[in-house]
Amino acid sequence: MLNWRDPENPLAGGAERVTLKHMVELIRRGHKVVWFANAFEGAEPETEIEGIKIVRGGGPGTSIFHAFFCNRKYGPFDLVIDQHHGIPWFAQWWSRTKYVAYIHEVLGPVWESFYRWPISSIGQFQEKLIHQFYCDVPFWTVSESTRLQLMQEGVVDVLVWPNGTDTEPLSDLPSKSFVEPLKLVVLSRLAPNKRVSDAIRVLALLNNSGCSAELTVVGSGWERGLLERLVKSLGQVGMVQFKDNLDDKDKNIELQNAHLLLHTSVREGWGLNVIEANAMGTPAVVYPVGGLVDSTVHGVTGLVCKEETPNSLAAEVMNLAADPVKYQRLRENAWSRSHEFLWKKVLPLTCNWLENLASDKI
Repeated sequence: MLNWRDPENPLAGGAERVTLKHMVELIRRGHKVVWFANAFEGAEPETEIEGIKIVRGGGPGTSIFHAFFCNRKYGPFDLVIDQHHGIPWFAQWWSRTKYVAYIHEVLGPVWESFYRWPISSIGQFQEKLIHQFYCDVPFWTVSESTRLQLMQEGVVDVLVWPNGTDTEPLSDLPSKSFVEPLKLVVLSRLAPNKRVSDAIRVLALLNNSGCSAELTVVGSGWERGLLERLVKSLGQVGMVQFKDNLDDKDKNIELQNAHLLLHTSVREGWGLNVIEANAMGTPAVVYPVGGLVDSTVHGVTGLVCKEETPNSLAAEVMNLAADPVKYQRLRENAWSRSHEFLWKKVLPLTCNWLENLASDKI
C-alpha cells in the first residue's frame, strides 16, 4: 500500500481510516501487508499497526524514491496499491508487479480551495495529465461520481467499491420531533475545501428568515479562528458551538441529537460522515457535488440542493421544516440504508477482488 500518510500521521483522515480497514482484513486473511508512507516529525522509520508493517521515508518530492527502495527491500509483492492524493506514486513504472490505482476523489476544484492561480490551474492540469498516463491502469474508487470523472479524463477501467463505516446504526430508530429551534450539525475538518463557512451562512439565513436554528460544528482545523470571526460578524454568537477532539461516542451523540447534517464541501470522494449521521437517524442536506450526490439519495435519504450556495441549501431546509412527514420518511430511509455500509458487508467483496487481482484471476 502506497499512501502519502499512514494511520499515525497527524494529518491522517478518512482515506487512511478506510485504507486501514481493508489492510487489516487482508492481514486477517493471512496476507502480508507493507504500508509505505511519507515520514513526519517524530515518526519512527518503521513500526507495526494491527499487523501491518509501516515503512516511512522522505517527504513531498522525495518519498517516491524511498518507496522504490522499500519495494526492492521488502518485495517482491503480488500486488501494489498506488493510492492517489493529487499526485500518485507512478508505481506502474517501477513496482515490477501487478498494481492498481486507488483514488477517493478527483480533486479538480479542490485545488482552487488551497492555491491561487496559476498554481491551482497547474495542479488541475497535472492531475488530468496523470490520469491520461494512468489510462490503462485498473482503478479502484469509492463512488460513481469519481468513476465518471476518471472516465471523462481518459481512464478506461474503473471499479466502484464503496466505503464502509465504523458507526454501528442505532438498534432502533427513536422518535425525533422536527421542531424549532432546528438543530443542525457539521462534521468536518475545518479546511477551505470543506466550506464550513457556507454552513454558518445557512444558519444566519434561517435565523434571519424567522426559522430558528442552532449549529454545532464538530471538527478541528486551521480555519477555526476565521469561522469564529464569521459567526460574530453574522450575529450568530450563541447559536454556534464548536466542538473538537470528540471521541466516537460523543461524536455519535451529537449526530443523533441533530435534526440535520449539513455538508457544503467543494467535492468529496464519498461523504462518509453522511452515512455516519444516517446511522444515527439523521438525514443530510448537501451541496450537489461529487461524492455527496452518491452518499445522499435525493428525496429518499436526504436532500441535495439545486445550487452550491447557502441560499439554495437554506431553502431546502426551510421547505423541509414545513413538511415534518417528509422529514420522518427521510430519517427512516437514511437509517435503513446505513445498514448497507457496515464493514462486514463491504470488506468481503472488495478484498475478494484485491485477492483476485493479486493472483491474476481477473
